[in-house]
Amino acid sequence: MLNKEEIRDWLVSLQERICTELEHTDGRGKFMTDAWQRSGGGGGVTRVFVGGKIIEKGGVNFSAVWGRTPEAVLRSMKLDPSDQSDFFATGVSIVLHPFNPMVPIIHMNVRYFEMTNGTWWFGGGIDLTPHYVDEEDARYFHRSLKQICDQHDSSYYSKFKDWADDYFFLKHRNETRGIGGIFFDYLKGDAGFTKETRFDFIQSLGNAFAPLYINLMNKNQSLPFTEKEKQWQYLRRGRYVEFNLVWDRGTKFGLDTDGRTESILMSLPPQAQWVYNYQPEDGSEEQKTLSMLKKGVDWVSFQQSAKS
Repeated sequence: MLNKEEIRDWLVSLQERICTELEHTDGRGKFMTDAWQRSGGGGGVTRVFVGGKIIEKGGVNFSAVWGRTPEAVLRSMKLDPSDQSDFFATGVSIVLHPFNPMVPIIHMNVRYFEMTNGTWWFGGGIDLTPHYVDEEDARYFHRSLKQICDQHDSSYYSKFKDWADDYFFLKHRNETRGIGGIFFDYLKGDAGFTKETRFDFIQSLGNAFAPLYINLMNKNQSLPFTEKEKQWQYLRRGRYVEFNLVWDRGTKFGLDTDGRTESILMSLPPQAQWVYNYQPEDGSEEQKTLSMLKKGVDWVSFQQSAKS
């Protein structure tokens, strides 16, 4: 049976491959490598992109940590807080912030969790946060994800897309973080699935990340932009920060398990801003983008549904 060491080793190789491909595409930036150890058990390798031409700041993080499961984590997972089982968690997490506001922010996370009581599951997700929603890019992104999902189970895309809409949502703003993607958690050995078939899906998603985003980088990185569009980028980055610090489970899990703070907060952009009660001009591209940041948009065909 597939074991945690095999999963961990594949994730290490995924990190290396993605970093190599992103460096090649950017053409100038390089990943700085920072290996770290966790006092409670395990550690990881943080790889931060610096000196880029297309990517202003980015990170591709790997971690494998273990130890006694903290009560806060047990409660968040709706498990018995008195459980004395140890845990093992490993994953790769990626966030890329581009220079050009016409290139979208992207995030992906794939992870595996198990406990010595026999509990195990996979989780993860990928989502796109355009500063300006481009209809062609939105269709491309979601059609690509649907194709990946359909290779493994016909119910995956619809279910995981709705999950992403609900998860990547700023409740205090009543808007989605971007155009969503897919999100999933607690994928276990049930409903005919095995650890191997769940892992096959994780591998397909991980392998698709670099070619998917590289296509968006190449398509948009030379598009012209103005200072007004750069200021809008900073405002949208601010919303990204709000989500990651207020709602993101991965941030909370990392802090609750005494993870490395610098690596956990790698997802934050190099520069962001907040303008009090900012309102975009009527009919502007900024207003158009805001109008599309809602749940229930059929991005595959770019048709808005009636879901609120």
